[in-house]
Amino acid sequence: MSAAHTTQDGPDPAALDLAVLDVFLAGHVDGYRGGVTAELVSGGRSNLTYRVTDGEHVWILRRPPLGTLTPSAHDMGREFRVTAALAGSGVPVAPAVALADASVLGVPFALTGFVDGLVVRSAEDLGALDDDTVRATAFALVDTLAALHAVDVTSGPLAQLGRPAGYLRRQVDRWYGQWQRVRTRELADVESLHALLDRSCPAESDHAVVHGDFRIDNAILDRDDPTRVRALVDWEMATLGDPLADLALHTVYGDPTFAPVLAGSAASTSPRMPGAGELVGRYTAASGRTLRDWAFHRGLAYFKSAVIAEGIHERHLRGDTRGDGFATVGEATAPLAAAGLAAARDTGG
Repeated sequence: MSAAHTTQDGPDPAALDLAVLDVFLAGHVDGYRGGVTAELVSGGRSNLTYRVTDGEHVWILRRPPLGTLTPSAHDMGREFRVTAALAGSGVPVAPAVALADASVLGVPFALTGFVDGLVVRSAEDLGALDDDTVRATAFALVDTLAALHAVDVTSGPLAQLGRPAGYLRRQVDRWYGQWQRVRTRELADVESLHALLDRSCPAESDHAVVHGDFRIDNAILDRDDPTRVRALVDWEMATLGDPLADLALHTVYGDPTFAPVLAGSAASTSPRMPGAGELVGRYTAASGRTLRDWAFHRGLAYFKSAVIAEGIHERHLRGDTRGDGFATVGEATAPLAAAGLAAARDTGG
């Protein structure tokens, strides 16, 4: 990708100004040898991700998506600080390299080291693994989530990541506020689900580092042993909060209802993956936590997923997505909201 990259409508707003980036790398990255090139790896659903190289070294650059942004989400500073703070914690992360504000490229961005490995995004990617490996990999991911939630957050940089008190209340309010910003239609189930969550919002049972978007394609796996997680990525929504929010969202990402949000053949929704009950059982065994207010957490996870789907749909309608697979994302919003209502009302747990 070059600084002159254009579309039929003119300059591509997702293109990087390589001349400016070259100056930044020369001043902030040890060993940089010049001649930077960049390739857009993914974009449109979340932050835009680029593979950046000088021909000898490789880095990953992340910047916010095009279009309307959620307040506090797509936070490059947060991604960078979390990744840097988790170094040496036992939770696998990419090495933090550099952080830039909007004065460099017009938007803030974070640079990390490149971690080579296997990223399992689609059912086709999952097809390269046998059933035993798929199952063991899914459990290794849950074990990694439990390890993340066990990291000490009482002191050091992670203690400054957020305010754990009131996390769930802020989540309900924040995601409903985002719904108001991105909705493209009225959906009664979204309103009913929000009202139910608003009435039943509990106090947190505990607090930990919450990843905020934990699923299989946000992990880099070892190519020779996919049951070994080499790095967790996409920390843009990380904060301190109730760890069960992470677990609930992870299980919702396994619901086939979510498949259109990830282009219809997502690895997380494959029937070859262990079901929600098995994943929850693995997590509770690894973490020692109990499923307090589980119906609320599941309902909130579906609510977030519905708003995420609608936000991607709204950006697609405005032409602010890059790549394929966005045309049907909006079809997931209503079913996710309906599933959330059912989950939140499930007093049987």
